[in-house]
Amino acid sequence: MKDDIAGAGPPRGLKADAIGFTDALVIGLNSTSPAYSLAAVIGPVVALVGVYAPGVMLASFVPMLLIASAFFYLNKADQDCGTTFSWVTRAMGPWAGWLGGWAVAMTGVLVVGSLADVAVTFGLLTVGLDSWAESDLVRQGLTVLLILVMTAVCVIGTEASAKVQNVLILAQVTCLLIFAVVALYRVYAGTTSLDSLAPTPGWLNPFGSGGAALTGGLLLGVFIYWGWESAVNLTEEVKDSATAPGKAGVWSTIVLLVTYVSVAVAVVAYAGTTFLADNAGEEEYVFALLAGEVLGGWDWILLLAVATSALASTQTTIIPASRTILSMARRHALPGHFSRIHPRFHTPHTSTWWVAAVAIAWYLVVNQISPNALLDSLTALSLLIAFYYALTGVACAVYYRHHLTSSLRNFLFIGVGPVAGAALLTWLLAESVIDMSDPKNSYSGVSWFGLSPPLVIGIGITITGMITMLGWRLFSATYWSERPGVATPEAVHGKRS
Repeated sequence: MKDDIAGAGPPRGLKADAIGFTDALVIGLNSTSPAYSLAAVIGPVVALVGVYAPGVMLASFVPMLLIASAFFYLNKADQDCGTTFSWVTRAMGPWAGWLGGWAVAMTGVLVVGSLADVAVTFGLLTVGLDSWAESDLVRQGLTVLLILVMTAVCVIGTEASAKVQNVLILAQVTCLLIFAVVALYRVYAGTTSLDSLAPTPGWLNPFGSGGAALTGGLLLGVFIYWGWESAVNLTEEVKDSATAPGKAGVWSTIVLLVTYVSVAVAVVAYAGTTFLADNAGEEEYVFALLAGEVLGGWDWILLLAVATSALASTQTTIIPASRTILSMARRHALPGHFSRIHPRFHTPHTSTWWVAAVAIAWYLVVNQISPNALLDSLTALSLLIAFYYALTGVACAVYYRHHLTSSLRNFLFIGVGPVAGAALLTWLLAESVIDMSDPKNSYSGVSWFGLSPPLVIGIGITITGMITMLGWRLFSATYWSERPGVATPEAVHGKRS
């Protein structure tokens, strides 16, 4: 028995078979911005857990892999570029689905400006234009220009996006590997200028630092894996759409695990815990400090890695937000003009430009408040990320509930795994809310309505979403007439139910 999807009749218009598995994998990897993510969290994580930072990154991988399993099986049943929005609607109804889609769209709006800012800053540092990087006017102007350029690349076509991403991931990974190899070589050769440490297997134990420190480290660790699902948002444009996007998402998390743990070991070994903890407040600029220490006159290699990482993620982060909005509009959950497809490029040009416009507005307005306010808005991301990942994990088990006991594989990978991942992320979400309720636990350290700015931003986005949802519900009831369903036996094997 099929689940009827209101509004699914019109042709979708996205270009089918535009890219392959490898392209989707690369886009999933670049969406996480590996070099930038590592640079941003390595100092704070070390400040919390010391030499056990690689172990925390290993532990943070577990809920990501479990949720990636949910994405894999839900994509088998429904190859919709709206991913979480479409799947949660199918499994749990339109209200939960709409909120899941809103969370996905808003993460893109919150982070695109920051990523472009980092790409511009490190790009300028790479070529020695430090004075330009220190000028707010120059940096912000170039950031807006970069967002517009990368948005244009997304609109021109998925193939063009994939080609750009292939070049950027190659440059990024090459630079990171050079840095890690040189750092470890200098540690064992005894030529380091800092208090280096010899790596031991014990560093991979996430529990070595104690419970409270582990919780804080995991909150940061989840952030560095976020974004891999961009590969699945391209499901309608990937060859073998029933399985390839889901596989790309799963393999993205595995490749990220190896990259993060390897570089974390090299950084902790070379710099030692004292240097990293003392410079934890520098965020991504800790790599700028380490570049000269490790590579000397070749420090531009690491600066280029961070620049290309943020540049790649600026583009790929637009993908899930724009395609989620497209899917919502196509199902009448948002105004119809957001579902427009470019007649030549077969991309969702209207929703893509809207994401860019709102992201630019957010970036410029928040920067007028203070530079720390932009960092606070990024911290608020953890709330949205944990929410829609957990919602997807639950939706997987709910949608396949009639088939969980048909085999051990189904029980573990469709039921237990996604639910366990959702439970872990829900716990982290609760811990985040508790932590953010204290104004001191923010970059700015100020109080907004007695709470920290990140929590206020998260609550504000949630309330805005609920008001928007209720307002559109009164204007158009089509989407809300949908009813949740259950997967057919064919869905487990990659056939639409």
